[in-house]
Amino acid sequence: MHATYFGANGWLLELGPLRVLVDPWLTGPLQFPPGPWFFQGELAESRPAPQQLDLLLLTQGLDDHCHPASLALLPPELPVVGSASAAAKARQLGFHTVQALTPGQQHQLGELTITATAGAPVPQVENGYLLEHPSGSLYLEPHGYLPAGLAPRRLDAVITPVVDLGLPVAGAFVRGTQVLPQLLERFLPHTVLASTAGGDVRFSGLLTKALWQQGSPAQAAAGLPEGCRLIDPVVGERYAIGSPG
Repeated sequence: MHATYFGANGWLLELGPLRVLVDPWLTGPLQFPPGPWFFQGELAESRPAPQQLDLLLLTQGLDDHCHPASLALLPPELPVVGSASAAAKARQLGFHTVQALTPGQQHQLGELTITATAGAPVPQVENGYLLEHPSGSLYLEPHGYLPAGLAPRRLDAVITPVVDLGLPVAGAFVRGTQVLPQLLERFLPHTVLASTAGGDVRFSGLLTKALWQQGSPAQAAAGLPEGCRLIDPVVGERYAIGSPG
């Protein structure tokens, strides 16, 4: 099992022969209404879409997870699995085979079982995912939400934010420092991959002036138990994340 980071929420996961692209932002700006004066993100450089993909997996329908310009780089015949909002957006963008999952539902792709879990309320509840394959298993959720009803089990890896991001009054909307101890206790992972807040991205606009961050990958790594490693990934690097033994 391998993972390649694309910055922000984007990953390429390789589970045995299967190649699964998650929440890609590969090219073009990221903007939120009412416009770039309010919030805009820009990549240091664009990246081509990975080739020979088997699945596009989307956690949310918001543009930082379901980025129109990036999804336009992908073939419309690529199968898509996503939250209800992400599935609706994928259909609008012209993808032919789209499966919406609500928390608790599963999708089977060869030997890969994908279970949707309850993710962030933004405001509707979006998805996290539990991926189980003979080559390895992992849990991913981009905002730091872990549903209480998801049973404990031993996983090879978790993909999660490890910092908190928030706004005054509203509080934290990314809860990495809060969720990491829960993930470690629930799943006993060999590997933690820091997500959501990484990559070479420049943000501008009024909203960014109010954003605050708490925690760091170094602080998260210092709190890990013996036998667990944290990867603060470099964009474009491919990491082995299966069981060490």
